[in-house]
Amino acid sequence: MSDRDPPSGRRPPPAGGPLRTPGGVLLLAFVAAAGLLLAYEHRVHLLSADGLLIAVLLACVGIHLFMHRGHGGGHGGGRSGR
Repeated sequence: MSDRDPPSGRRPPPAGGPLRTPGGVLLLAFVAAAGLLLAYEHRVHLLSADGLLIAVLLACVGIHLFMHRGHGGGHGGGRSGR
């Protein structure tokens, strides 16, 4: 046991969050492959007038996140000056 190991003998989680683990990398690869296959199968809809509808919906999500500043905070419920 080295000086860096926690007392319980277990290693701390890897830096960078759960997506840096082998399971996280596998999940990212699966989501990317599923997204590519989904986009390929529905390419006719994405490139037609339905694509405009998708663009508007994505713009709504973007505006929502911009207005909340990424949900990083600001939900204190009151004014900060008081």
